[in-house]
Amino acid sequence: MNALIEKAFREIGTKEISGSKHNPKIVNYAKEAGFSYIKDDETPWCSIFLNYLAKKVGLEHSGKANARSWLHVGLPVLDPEPGDIVIYWRESPNSYMGHVGIYMGYSQDKSRIYTLGGNQGNMVSETAYSASQLLGFRRLRPVEDMQFSHKNLQRGDVGEKIILLQDALKLVGCNPGTSDGIFGIKTENALKLFQANHLHLKISGVFDEATKQQLTYEIKAARKPLEPGILQNHKTS
Repeated sequence: MNALIEKAFREIGTKEISGSKHNPKIVNYAKEAGFSYIKDDETPWCSIFLNYLAKKVGLEHSGKANARSWLHVGLPVLDPEPGDIVIYWRESPNSYMGHVGIYMGYSQDKSRIYTLGGNQGNMVSETAYSASQLLGFRRLRPVEDMQFSHKNLQRGDVGEKIILLQDALKLVGCNPGTSDGIFGIKTENALKLFQANHLHLKISGVFDEATKQQLTYEIKAARKPLEPGILQNHKTS
């Protein structure tokens, strides 16, 4: 998810123009995201901005301009990490209105959620929202197949290839902890758990060819449409 955050950070400060003029960058977000009919910077654009970002970095996206459309994209998660998607309600939990952005973390007292996104104070910014308005968190999956290392990976290996493996393990429910690019004991245990769930795989903790093929298959299968997974008013204690 680092690519999503990095792409968003490069847009921080992009702001609506008051009056009859419109910021061409915001209009371009809409165009690039597939909303070519939107020609202004006054249409609520938090979901438009997120669609733009996700599309640019090769992640699945809602294809809709309403914030709550993201409740039906990706995988629902209860323990979010920076780079996951966070959706809030506005006016009331049962209304159609909402806000969506990129989860960056909780405040120390868990009362606020720091969110990186568009149309926050009429600009791209990082803003804290009340945790009481939380609808849910989602983890986006890559649109294309993940390109894993051609070599076997094992404990002690480091680098981008390990981050990719760690992200992939999370997508199939085997949590290796933070995607830090270090193949340590948590990543090894998560990989062993994945291998243990498949009788034809050796429980070695090594990311070998057979394990790679099975993981690739499961992530591809997971991209099929999911039943909506809405976490209504979920609070982290």
